[in-house]
Amino acid sequence: MFDRDEPLWDRTLRRIRQIWPLGEQAARKNLVAPSLPDSDLPGLRRRIDACLEGRGGDVSARTRAALLGETYLTLDPGGRRRFLELLAREYDVDDEAVEKAATIRLQCTDEEERRRSNRDLRRLLEPRRTILLRQFNGLQEGVKFLVDLRAELLPMVGDDSALRSLDQDLLALLSSWFDVGFLDLQRITWETPAIILENLIKYEAVHAITSWRDLKHRLRQDRRCFAYFHPRMPREPLIFVEVALVNGIADNIHDLLDESGPTLSPTAADCAIFYSISNCQAGLAGVPFGNFLIKNVVKDLSDKLPNLKTFSTLSPIPGFLPYLRAQGETLQLTEKEERSLKEQGGDKPGEFFLRSLYNLEEHFQSEPQSPLKPILTRLCCDYLLNVKRGRQAHDRVCHFHLSNGARIERVNWGADRSAKGWQQSAGMMVNYLYQLSHIEKNHESYTGSGEVACSTAVARLARG
Repeated sequence: MFDRDEPLWDRTLRRIRQIWPLGEQAARKNLVAPSLPDSDLPGLRRRIDACLEGRGGDVSARTRAALLGETYLTLDPGGRRRFLELLAREYDVDDEAVEKAATIRLQCTDEEERRRSNRDLRRLLEPRRTILLRQFNGLQEGVKFLVDLRAELLPMVGDDSALRSLDQDLLALLSSWFDVGFLDLQRITWETPAIILENLIKYEAVHAITSWRDLKHRLRQDRRCFAYFHPRMPREPLIFVEVALVNGIADNIHDLLDESGPTLSPTAADCAIFYSISNCQAGLAGVPFGNFLIKNVVKDLSDKLPNLKTFSTLSPIPGFLPYLRAQGETLQLTEKEERSLKEQGGDKPGEFFLRSLYNLEEHFQSEPQSPLKPILTRLCCDYLLNVKRGRQAHDRVCHFHLSNGARIERVNWGADRSAKGWQQSAGMMVNYLYQLSHIEKNHESYTGSGEVACSTAVARLARG
């Protein structure tokens, strides 16, 4: 088993040094202090400039890019920030050259002159650093290097406009390289190479995979796992989804993850439950390939298992409990809910309810059919349907599925009784239903006007 706690860049550096053999003499020339002090900046500028000049052909250019990449990897966090700030501030668009070219363009009278001037302007409007970043695309593991570099850049951006511009340049490059048309959708099985299976364990973000036995259970014959891969990162899943083939829409995660549960023949199932979707590469945040994953998996399952009639998720609601707690005393309860709470907690039902949010697990264990159940269910339905960030659903998982064309089908009480489930979702989970004939309509209504598709049961519960 790999080391879960191995820092991202240590792992990247170890892999890249195995495949970017630079030689001892080159490595000695490449040394800089980890903190990248001012005294090392002139040398770093010379190396960047040499990469941009492109002398000596492709092999020389790739060697220089590899040297520069190793320089970055050997820096400490402060040194990496200084490296990125240098790229952001000194290797952006040359404003003076652009203004000069724009003046020439305005004075053009000949059609061929205008075309030539347009080409010059396009070239000058591209930041010089993007030429450098593209050189890594030609290196083995170079694309992964840039994905990880952006993962480290994102927390630094904040209000720094120069770093934000660098991030936008990186995002534009990665978005073009990771267009869904270039990606390969693969089914993961127990026969998949071990390095990929290890990465599934590492990247699982919804329901942690606790052991190889747990992973094998999730890959048995009535389970499916699909992942997107990029040809330049063949061992690294970009995003993956885990699916359970069952009868009827599942209402809790524990039955699906129970290793001792019975195995169903895939041809006997009538429902596919998408119970975990994990983005694996933090540096690809904002690249929209995840929007196609469920649709393509639904198509694959429909073609191979025509007995499947229902496609649904069993999803967490990670923003729900934090939202309730943030509402505090402003939280609105109905008269019926207040009467029910008074029977349990005295004359201050609102305070009793808010206190209960901090010990829901104990409350559920002592009283599974708690008077809190209808209250939390109503509040959860209202949260999913009506609490927004602009036109988007407040809950990020809800927004993901609604923008993909799903509808909110059912809210399930006590569906995730893990510590994470109580802390995020008050133990609740939601089924989002993907009806093939309604996906496009639901998507257009949600993305166009913020209209949320839901079942009549959910709409009724939200009203109280």
